[in-house]
Amino acid sequence: MFLKKTIRDIDLENKTVLLRTDYNVPLINDQIADDYRIKQSLETINYLLSKNCKIIIISHLGRPEGKVNDKFSLFPVAKSLGQILSKDVQFGLDCIGPKTDQLKANLKPREILLLENLRFHPEEENNDPEFGKALASYADVFVQDGFGVVHRAHASTSAVTKFLPSVAGLLLEKEVDTITNVMKNPDRPLCAVIGGAKIVDKIEIIERFIESADFLVLGGAMSNTFLSAQGHHIGESLYDKDELKLAKDLIQKAEEQKKKRNFIFLIPFDGVVSKDPKENIPTRIVDWSTYAIADIENYPKKPPKEDFKIKKDEKILDIGPFSGAFIAGGVQLAKTVVWNGTLGVTEIKGYHNQVGPYAHGTDLLIQAILGDFGNKPFSLVGGGDTVGYIRERGLSDGFNHLSTGGGASLELMSGHQLPGVEALLNKD
Repeated sequence: MFLKKTIRDIDLENKTVLLRTDYNVPLINDQIADDYRIKQSLETINYLLSKNCKIIIISHLGRPEGKVNDKFSLFPVAKSLGQILSKDVQFGLDCIGPKTDQLKANLKPREILLLENLRFHPEEENNDPEFGKALASYADVFVQDGFGVVHRAHASTSAVTKFLPSVAGLLLEKEVDTITNVMKNPDRPLCAVIGGAKIVDKIEIIERFIESADFLVLGGAMSNTFLSAQGHHIGESLYDKDELKLAKDLIQKAEEQKKKRNFIFLIPFDGVVSKDPKENIPTRIVDWSTYAIADIENYPKKPPKEDFKIKKDEKILDIGPFSGAFIAGGVQLAKTVVWNGTLGVTEIKGYHNQVGPYAHGTDLLIQAILGDFGNKPFSLVGGGDTVGYIRERGLSDGFNHLSTGGGASLELMSGHQLPGVEALLNKD
């Protein structure tokens, strides 16, 4: 249960609302490539409009490092939001200052004003109180609905709450409730799939799932570090050399859990390798466990040793079909699947279809979660790249919850408190 006040818990009729959203959307040539985060904010915006609120929206886009940069302007977002709402959305060329104050003062009920990128000011990420005070001017209430930023103590998540009554929007409430419920009381069996590049980014969530999951899968470039820690030769594959001891420690913790209960811990046992992650470079499958693939491909001849070893100039770029099938089988037994991080290099396009040469493992996982093989578990997906790939494939509707926050979802799954949530008013 969400323990903070939301927009449903206070009187908002005819109030001026400062609304923090997360409109950090991908742009290509000043055009929005994916409006998912914008659309996820609509429930809160429409609720505020129904209460005749004046709505002042603040957000950020990209990493302009405290300097004005047209490349990171929110103007395309204002245009897109207006089109989606079929309503005029005013745009402020700055988020503070005399001209912005005038726009705020002239705003009428049911009108929307979107202000320019907060991060054009270094005071935002420095959590400057005076900047927070300036943002709060002319508003009666602050509504936090930017789940993707509440794991940071910035001026628009922390300082601003010192100057206005502060409550949660409907998206923030849904995100926190859904993720918290899945982590604390999942329908079992619980399958967790963790991909991505760096162990250090996922260590706490891996440790938590070693303790709580029934089936834990590691994939992506991160799993290469675990393979190296197990003594496998991984060629030129990306891995964290400095984290080999950490990987060994996590493997040991997983082995200890196996002795205590029914727990499966999967590090890929085959992979798709290539000399270069490009769409036109030949690939091959290397099976470093049973050697079945090498045996099948060479029969009746005995396979040469190099067929089941990764060559010095090769890189692991995806999990192999045996690992993928094993994971898909585990999903068939699961009632809940938590997934964060793709299992291969999904951004490389393929020649034959929309599934790239290093995305077959991720695609097989998607098919399993969507119920293509029978069972359809409850699915919670986090991580910008993962959600982006699902969105690009047009498969969003098949998942129960696609989180709008990568870092925030990881922090929440790991059991941490989120500063931007803690700063809000408690329910009575």
